[in-house]
Amino acid sequence: MPSDLGFKTLNAVHGAVKKLSGGRIGWRAGGMPVLELTTTGRRSGEKRSTMLTIPWQDDRSIAVVASRAGDDRHPAWFLNLRDDPAVSVSTRSGTRPMTARILAGDERSEMWERITRAHDNYADYQKKTDREIPVVVLEPTS
Repeated sequence: MPSDLGFKTLNAVHGAVKKLSGGRIGWRAGGMPVLELTTTGRRSGEKRSTMLTIPWQDDRSIAVVASRAGDDRHPAWFLNLRDDPAVSVSTRSGTRPMTARILAGDERSEMWERITRAHDNYADYQKKTDREIPVVVLEPTS
């Protein structure tokens, strides 16, 4: 399991590759599209960005998984959007404000099944931890 420093380093390298390539590289990882999620730090109030894979999307919404590679702790970006669901999402096609919604109950179960059927790495992450890995849907801000 990567340490906090490991996750931060991977994220910084990914963001730097995207920036240095002028956006030509870095929008795919693990066979999935990638987004840059910007949240507001729950303690600092500062903007925090992280690169995440997109295991599911439709014309309107995007789902992301707060797996932290199966760690027993939630990722910081998830804790931030839990406290303030107003986020910014950058994809290859541009940046837009979105609202994060944490799925629960049947809605989460259905999305989890859809995601793990297509990307079994998430099911492997769930086996490593006792916490239920959150699924978050990012929806356009009205």
